[in-house]
Amino acid sequence: MKRYLVFALVGPFVGGFLLLLTTTYQSGYWTQTSLGEVGKLFAVFFKTLQYSYLFGFLPALMIGAVDDILIHIRRIGPGLRMLLVGLFAFVLASLTYSSRGPDSGAVQFILYGLVGFVPAAISSWLVHRYVEESQAAAAPT
Repeated sequence: MKRYLVFALVGPFVGGFLLLLTTTYQSGYWTQTSLGEVGKLFAVFFKTLQYSYLFGFLPALMIGAVDDILIHIRRIGPGLRMLLVGLFAFVLASLTYSSRGPDSGAVQFILYGLVGFVPAAISSWLVHRYVEESQAAAAPT
């Protein structure tokens, strides 16, 4: 249960911030922005944080379920599990957020993929580091 709590708390927070950074980069905000206006970015982030949790809660729990499934496979170590969970989230996020129109490309696919990869990998690492995994070690494969 703690695993899902970590994914539900960390995933939408980090993913929401990375999604905001990606969309501002795609819109050209950073080409004409001074460092003094970076405060506006954080203001927007904290104003929209509730929506990050509203729309990111269930996807974060789904990625946590994938991590929970992979922990029961003894041949998969923690490092490989973090990579697999991150790659799964990368593919899902890039297919969900990136467009298929004329403005799509490799940069857009990678940026939106990182929106899923980074929170999933961080959450999986936090679970491995701080949540006791004794129940998974006792389960037969």
